[in-house]
Amino acid sequence: MDICALIMAGGKGTRFWPLSTEDKPKQFLKLIGSNTMIQMTVKRILPIIPIERIFVSTGEKYVDLVKEQLPDLPEKNIIVEPEGRNTAPCIALSAMVIKRYYKDSKMLVLPSDHLIRDEEKFRDIILKGNKILDKNNEGIITFGIKPDRPETGYGYIKYGKNNIDKDVYKVEKFVEKPDLETAKEYLNEGNYLWNGGMFLWRTNYIIEEIRKYAPQTYEALHNIENIEESKLQNYINENYRKTDSISIDYAVLEKSEDIFVIPSEIGWDDIGTWKSVERYRKKDEKNNIVNSDVSTIESNSNMIVNNNKKVVMIGIENVMVVETEEATFIVNKEYMDNLKDYQNLI
Repeated sequence: MDICALIMAGGKGTRFWPLSTEDKPKQFLKLIGSNTMIQMTVKRILPIIPIERIFVSTGEKYVDLVKEQLPDLPEKNIIVEPEGRNTAPCIALSAMVIKRYYKDSKMLVLPSDHLIRDEEKFRDIILKGNKILDKNNEGIITFGIKPDRPETGYGYIKYGKNNIDKDVYKVEKFVEKPDLETAKEYLNEGNYLWNGGMFLWRTNYIIEEIRKYAPQTYEALHNIENIEESKLQNYINENYRKTDSISIDYAVLEKSEDIFVIPSEIGWDDIGTWKSVERYRKKDEKNNIVNSDVSTIESNSNMIVNNNKKVVMIGIENVMVVETEEATFIVNKEYMDNLKDYQNLI
């Protein structure tokens, strides 16, 4: 049974403003290396899932960006959401489109904008989940990230103490983002994992779970399998607004009976702040993050994100420079994760 991948790339996040905008959000930016976040996501899984079985869900506004950045992706594999309605409708729509082409597939769901440093180990864990689903017609596999700090910015997965397979556990519950004291308790208890939003299931199974727990969404979209290809997008455009605007967590995962988690240590980060970018970008001997078009003299611990103009820094410390078409921002690094608060300045 083939694994298909769904990469969710419809987010409009502006946490990396002014570099990230609604016209070109985080997943289409080169935040860490020479590839954009969505390109990194695709390259990460290509050794085990060929491009013809990789699907990308996104909004109409971003279709051209997807085509530009993933030129080998078949056009029919771009699933266009007419509007953003949260992850449950997105996954329902995508599962039904995937079933049109791969009737007995499994479906790997991934965000488009996360970092995974140990890519080989990540692929091994996916294949391990695949073997578990080979033994079970029913069930949802999720990949929980082993926490290394009491993080308050992520949701958590609580799992049972007894494993059902080697390093595979039954999920007890999904938990919302905790306060600091609660996060410390989770870390001490040892059976809580960060919810990275990555899942693996049989395509038919998730469609059935959506029918059971989100019937309005199912009814709005279930005819997708039978629609002529030339009329498919029109059908989606007419019916997508009839779905429930709800996350897959609330719609299905909190109600489903058979959810399992594989604790994963894969060097994962959701790259949600400029500080997280700073952690992973290469630094020079003075702790500066620069490219070939930057010169630093007696300058330490700076981050420069420039495009067209050369930047020269002399005697500067702890500053971030971000160049956009509209303006150049020069800020003390203490302010760099609050830049979006100053959008009214340009």
